[in-house]
Amino acid sequence: MKNFKTLQLSNTYSDNEIAVGFQILNSAGIQTTFNDENIVLDFDVVDMKYIEKQQNKTKELLTNVLDELLKIRSFSSSNGKIVFKSFNKDKKVIGKKENKEKRLGYESFQRHFSEKNNDTPSRFLNKIHCVDSLVLLKQFPDNCIDLIVTSPPYNFGINYNNSNDVNLWDNYFEMLFNIFGECVRILKSGGRMIVNIQPLFSDYVPSHHLVSNFFIRQGLIWKGEIIWEKNNYNCKYCTWGSWQSPSSPYLKYSWEFIEIFCKNTLKKDGIKDDVDITADEFKKWVYAKWSIAPERKMKEYKHDAMFPEELVKRIIKLFSYQNNIVLDPFNGAGTTTKVARSLGRQFIGIDIDQSYCEIAENRLRETNSLFAQGEN
Repeated sequence: MKNFKTLQLSNTYSDNEIAVGFQILNSAGIQTTFNDENIVLDFDVVDMKYIEKQQNKTKELLTNVLDELLKIRSFSSSNGKIVFKSFNKDKKVIGKKENKEKRLGYESFQRHFSEKNNDTPSRFLNKIHCVDSLVLLKQFPDNCIDLIVTSPPYNFGINYNNSNDVNLWDNYFEMLFNIFGECVRILKSGGRMIVNIQPLFSDYVPSHHLVSNFFIRQGLIWKGEIIWEKNNYNCKYCTWGSWQSPSSPYLKYSWEFIEIFCKNTLKKDGIKDDVDITADEFKKWVYAKWSIAPERKMKEYKHDAMFPEELVKRIIKLFSYQNNIVLDPFNGAGTTTKVARSLGRQFIGIDIDQSYCEIAENRLRETNSLFAQGEN
């Protein structure tokens, strides 16, 4: 039985390009499947010369497949075809376990918090709180929240109604880390802290790294990072920096970062019957590059910096159980609280802006109405 290897590419191609490309790839020895977001390639021996000869029959697909295959660099040649021998296999390292024990890994930075989890007072649960997050969070007991999902203000100068989104970076991080410090305190043992953040690249301040360093210094465990590929190339044909010169070219980004941290342990205990992620969702979402379109209703919700519901749905289903408590200390127009409610989680949303809180409440009422219709 052949040991097939697998690659996954984002699906950004037309139906015609896929139809032509797949026929060529199958003839070259690559089995192909796809959905709206991804193309999956399974292969063992590939006739790359055949693909190269047919390359001009598609606009981009075959070129991109060849590029990805050549990146693997772990193959040999046989009868004019490429044999991928060890792709998808761990390289054998002598003394791997012993070396890991010597390094300690995350244990080098980890702080051991109390493992005693506490109940969240009912007055906080399943509500939108229009108040300064720092003030309210100080009223929470230690170790009482299962999952914190948030996207803090960017400090870009985005229009957030009543709050200032342009601050000296020192002031911005002082505000942010005061709130995040409370989040660390109230997170349960085994709980997860997940932050979606986009650095202000034009200021050359790597805020995603600074946020990660803060949580590591606090003693949380860095579990991983997800790249949210938005596929929207801002300033695609402008803002080049030093045009056609190495003087100071400006790098362009079409993605944001999702940083994931755990308290005390990488494993979160829960009831098996409260798991609601499907096998297909799990296999797809643990691939840590998510191609998700940006939120399309920002004008409707009068908010200029929202993450989409699909992003929050994946985070909540992948990192929490049903009935867990989900908190967003920068709740804005209420995407986190709406999705948490729709997925059978308890929720807490906090935002200082009254108009956003009203929008978040309206979105919850819409969700509750859909639940009521479903029950009938």
